[in-house]
Amino acid sequence: MVKAMRIHAHGGPEVLQWEDIDLPPPGPGEARLRHTAIALNFSDINIRRGGFYQKDPLPMPLIPGNEAAGVVESVGPGVTEVKPGDRVGYVGVGAGFFAKNGSYAEERNVPAARLVHLPKDVSDIEAAAVMLKGLTSSNIVNRIYRPERGDHVLIHAAASGVGLILTQWCKHFGAIVIGTVGNAEKARIAREHGADHTILYRQVDFVPEVKKIIPGGVRAVLDGVGKDTFEKSMDCAAPFGTLVNYGNASGHVPPIDIMQLSLKGTLSMWRPGVSHFLGDPARFKLLCSELFDLVEKGVLKNIAARTYALKDARQAHIDAERAEHAGPVVLLP
Repeated sequence: MVKAMRIHAHGGPEVLQWEDIDLPPPGPGEARLRHTAIALNFSDINIRRGGFYQKDPLPMPLIPGNEAAGVVESVGPGVTEVKPGDRVGYVGVGAGFFAKNGSYAEERNVPAARLVHLPKDVSDIEAAAVMLKGLTSSNIVNRIYRPERGDHVLIHAAASGVGLILTQWCKHFGAIVIGTVGNAEKARIAREHGADHTILYRQVDFVPEVKKIIPGGVRAVLDGVGKDTFEKSMDCAAPFGTLVNYGNASGHVPPIDIMQLSLKGTLSMWRPGVSHFLGDPARFKLLCSELFDLVEKGVLKNIAARTYALKDARQAHIDAERAEHAGPVVLLP
C-alpha cells in the first residue's frame, strides 16, 4: 500500500482525498519510482475541475499530476534505461499529456523510456519545479520567438513559475522585460529575476502602462493568463509583433477574428503545446539536458519553489487558484 491524493469526481479542492492505493510490481518496460518532489501545475487544477482539456470523461478515481522527480526503487522486465537508486524525473508518461495522470502519489510505476536522469547539481525540488515550465519556456524562446538585444517583451504573470523562467531567459538574450504581476511582492520577485518594469495589472490598465514605457509597442507578448489578458495584449504589440498564449489560468482565450491581426498592425499569433517535446522520449531527454545545463550555469537561477506536503495538496490547490504566491509549487511526499 502507498498513499496518494485521489479524486472520485470533478469539483473544487475539497474533492482531493488522501487515500491508500494498491501498487503492483512494475511491469515490462516500467520502473517503480519513489517520488521525492511532485510539481503542481495549473493543468492539475483544470483536470480536477473537469471539462477543460479532456474531450472524454477520465476514469475515476483519478490521481492528478503529470510531473515529478524521484528515485528508482525497482524495475520491470526488459528495462535497461534506469536502475534502482537512479535519480530521475518525468513529464507525462507517453499518452496524451492529460490522459494518464498519477504523480500525486508516494510511489508510481512509470514507463522507463519516459524517465530522464537528473544531474547531481540539480536538486529534486529544482527538477520538479523546472522541467515542464522550463520546456514550455524553451518551446517559446527557441522555436517561436527568440528575443534580440534591446527588444521589449511583455510577459504576463511574470512572477509565475513559467513567467520567472521566461523573464530570465529573455534577459539572457538581452531583451527589456515588462512584467505584469498581481501585487507588490510579486513585482519585487519579478524584478529580482530580471524584469526591468513591472505593472500591477489588477490595479491599473496594463495597456496604457505598456505604452508609457514603449510607445511603439512591444516586439512580443508572452501570456499564460489567457482570457483576461490576451485580446487586450494586441493593443500592446508593435507592428509585426508576436503574441504567444501558452496557458489559460483565467480561462480559454475567446475566439478571435483573424482580421484583427491585420487591423492591429499585422501580428502573428501562436498557441504552443507540449506534445512536440513529450511525444519523442529521445527529444525530451535532449531538451531536458539543454535545460538542466542552463540551470547549472546559472542562466536560470533562484528557481525558488514553495513547497507543501503532498497530503496538503488541497491547500496547495486553494492557494494556487488564489494566486497567493509567486513562483512554482512543489509537493513533497
